[in-house]
Amino acid sequence: MENKPLIIIVEDEKAIRDFLSIKLTANGYRVLSAFNGNQAISLATSHCPDILLLDLGLPDIDGMEVLTTLRSWSNFPILIVSARNHEVDIVRALDSGADDYVTKPFSNSVLLARIRTLLRNSSVRKKEKPSIEQSFNSGKLCINFDKRTVKRNGELVHLTPIEYKILDHLAQNPGRVITYIAICRELWGPYVNDNRTLRVNMANIRRKIEDNPADPQYIMTEKGVGYRMLDADEIK
Repeated sequence: MENKPLIIIVEDEKAIRDFLSIKLTANGYRVLSAFNGNQAISLATSHCPDILLLDLGLPDIDGMEVLTTLRSWSNFPILIVSARNHEVDIVRALDSGADDYVTKPFSNSVLLARIRTLLRNSSVRKKEKPSIEQSFNSGKLCINFDKRTVKRNGELVHLTPIEYKILDHLAQNPGRVITYIAICRELWGPYVNDNRTLRVNMANIRRKIEDNPADPQYIMTEKGVGYRMLDADEIK
């Protein structure tokens, strides 16, 4: 099964939050929910969503503050879903980094169409990056970047969103040493340097893709520096 796009819903009203979760899940998305701004920032940092739906009227901190905080390090699409329908609020949000703005009450079909558009545009931007291959094939390991699937010996490997993003980043740069700091910044932004979490995720990745995690054949550790995905010619 392909890794479905992950959407984080940030909404303090439980009825709306539950409705959106059911609707998005029924349309093939994975969903996480946050009911306030601090939880939203924590979830976004931990899970690197494909898109985030953000209400502006949150109980702890204003949604605009959440938006500017996320935009200080992230580049995933952010869609504002808010009852604030004044032009000044819409313009302010868009100027602060929101990718789109939908006012409440909203049409289900319009909201889903906006989500599809943002995901499609995000995918196009990723594909336009120079020297990005569509897949990584080395030894028994195959990573399809377009479908976001990982196979080992022809069988699907189930990774968490963070595990997949780490593997994807390394596999997009085979043969290159990627520093711990560079990986953390790619995943969590410029203000996060969490080597411990990175090491835990790397241990899980190796357990899932390597024949012997203690003697890896795909991802090598450059001690004190970072990790390197071996290219096809280096695989044992």
